[in-house]
Amino acid sequence: MRTGLSKDLIARVLGGAPKYTIQQLEEKFPQRNLPDGAFVTRFAPSPTGYMHIGGLYGALIDCKLAQQSGGVFMLRIEDTDTKREVADAVQIINESMDRFGLKYNNVPEYGPYYQSQRKDIYHSVVAHLLENGLAYPCFLSAADMEEIRENQKAAGFATGIYGEFARDRNLSEDEIIANLDKGLVPSIRLYSTGNPEQRIFCKDAVRGSIGFPENNEDIVLIKSNDGLPTYHFAHLCDDHFMRTTHVIRGEEWLPSLPLHVQLFRMMDWRAPLYIHTSTIDKIDEESGKQRKLSKRKDPEANVAFFLEAGWPVEAVIEYLGNIAASGYEEAKMKGQVKSFWDYEMRAKKIPMSGALFDMKKLEWWAKEFIGSLPVPELVNRVVRWANEYGNNAQRAMCKEQSYLTSVLSIERDNPKRVRKDFITWSQTLENVAFFWDELFVPNSEYEFNMDALREFLETYDESDDKDTWWAKIVAVAEKCDVKNGDVAMNLRVALAGRTNTPDLYSIMSVMGGERVIKRIEGVIK
Repeated sequence: MRTGLSKDLIARVLGGAPKYTIQQLEEKFPQRNLPDGAFVTRFAPSPTGYMHIGGLYGALIDCKLAQQSGGVFMLRIEDTDTKREVADAVQIINESMDRFGLKYNNVPEYGPYYQSQRKDIYHSVVAHLLENGLAYPCFLSAADMEEIRENQKAAGFATGIYGEFARDRNLSEDEIIANLDKGLVPSIRLYSTGNPEQRIFCKDAVRGSIGFPENNEDIVLIKSNDGLPTYHFAHLCDDHFMRTTHVIRGEEWLPSLPLHVQLFRMMDWRAPLYIHTSTIDKIDEESGKQRKLSKRKDPEANVAFFLEAGWPVEAVIEYLGNIAASGYEEAKMKGQVKSFWDYEMRAKKIPMSGALFDMKKLEWWAKEFIGSLPVPELVNRVVRWANEYGNNAQRAMCKEQSYLTSVLSIERDNPKRVRKDFITWSQTLENVAFFWDELFVPNSEYEFNMDALREFLETYDESDDKDTWWAKIVAVAEKCDVKNGDVAMNLRVALAGRTNTPDLYSIMSVMGGERVIKRIEGVIK
């Protein structure tokens, strides 16, 4: 271990004396007053673009485990990589969280919740490391590091700044001062004492204890270009002082686990319990193989896709919750719980293998959810979606709300046999568009029985009850020597342009006599 730097030199290296001591930070961010077993979790996205469905999946698990345990769920914006930051990305994150019902509790006492605003905290912790010989100022330039990497590759060594390749890890104070006098701005690197020939055992709440080679790389803690921390160092400081108990993140972070455990042990801090969730995968249509959802290839990777296409947000949450919580679907089908939020999720049962995102299964959850809605709420949801995302025709349909309500009420009066053919708000409107004359598409391929249609018109009365109406269809069938179903099918196609519809009598009742006669006459003519 190297000798620590003097406080005066630390202040010069960091561009100012640290604002806090470690003790002051511990007092500023005390342990939370929560029930035993409460989870303190955080969703910590980078503002680098749209909200990924995998991010929503992780945030859901964070939110659920905190909520059910009487804990705290936080949203922390990891905005220290200024080169990758995208305008409006934070707004997209917040709107997505709000739309999908993921409520976080960012109490001011543990903030700020933007990493770019926590610089004083990071510099105070790194000052402690510099003073104790656990970190050092490094003056390697980008060109220097590239040369080191090329030499390592040529010699067959692992790339990185470690051991003999860590040129500045043992600079004296005089050498550091000489570099500062030249105007050089250092990064701050970890002084790693790890030995990759030895193993460090790290615990994952789902996977159990996992052995890794110790980390020997002198990773950057504070960047030279902006004085902000790297992800690894910010994670250490933020999750300690925000008093995070459980870090739930994708399994792609597993290789970083030994480094993060090393950092917590170096500070003599208790590491949070880690849960590395499986990636959200799909079956590739071309290769037939399972692969991770791709931002470039898969529209469903973007959370906005589900909003724009009109998927019920509750159905998406139900589906993702079913992926995360083993046994939820069975409990739901048995009527033991009404929604995912009522189900007791167990962290140890979160799946470890790649979970497949199955659009067909999502359709099932959507049908179940929409089927459970009272008609006024169904109409409200459809109208809200159309006004925000719909096209001109869909918005026009929703202006006639009384008619739309009658249309969407068909076959929804029996709670034991509610129709379940609606999947999205967009598809719901497409499904019933034939009720509107300007959207109706006649069926030009169906071979109509014109005699049956003419005979039906002869006796049709819109005031008939269902029994009388059906008796007239039976009479038409006898007179035209066809089956009852054939007459009904002719009417169905004439009125709806399709062979598969809800209850025919209900369709005719909602359409009204004038529209029914007009459409049948349109076929006959």
